[in-house]
Amino acid sequence: MQKQRGLSLIGLLIVSAIIVFVALIGFKLLPSYIEYFTVQRIVKDLAHDTELRGGTVKQFQSAFDRRALIDSVTSIAGRDLEVTKVGEGFEVIGTWTRRVPLFGNVSACIDFEAKN
Repeated sequence: MQKQRGLSLIGLLIVSAIIVFVALIGFKLLPSYIEYFTVQRIVKDLAHDTELRGGTVKQFQSAFDRRALIDSVTSIAGRDLEVTKVGEGFEVIGTWTRRVPLFGNVSACIDFEAKN
C-alpha cells in the first residue's frame, strides 16, 4: 500500500493566504524603497558631479531639488540634507522616516538614510 503525499486543499489555501498576505505588504512597501534608491542615486551622482565642484552647499541643495522634482521624490528635499563641503566635493547624509499604512490602524514605519 502506498502512502499519499502532497498538499491537501486546506494546506493549499493556507499557503496561498500567507503568500497573498506577504505580497500585499510587499506591494505597499515597494514604492518607499524605490524612492529610497532614487534618492541614494541622486545624492551619489551629485556628490561626484564635476559641474558642482567648487560650488556652494546652496547650489548642491538646489541641484538636488531639481533632480528630485524630475524623479518624483517627495519624502525629502534639498534643505533636509546634511551637506558638508569636503575639499572640492561634498559629503551628504539624508535621513527621513516614511510611515506606510498597511491595513486598519496598522502602519509600517521605515527609517531611511542615504549617503554618498
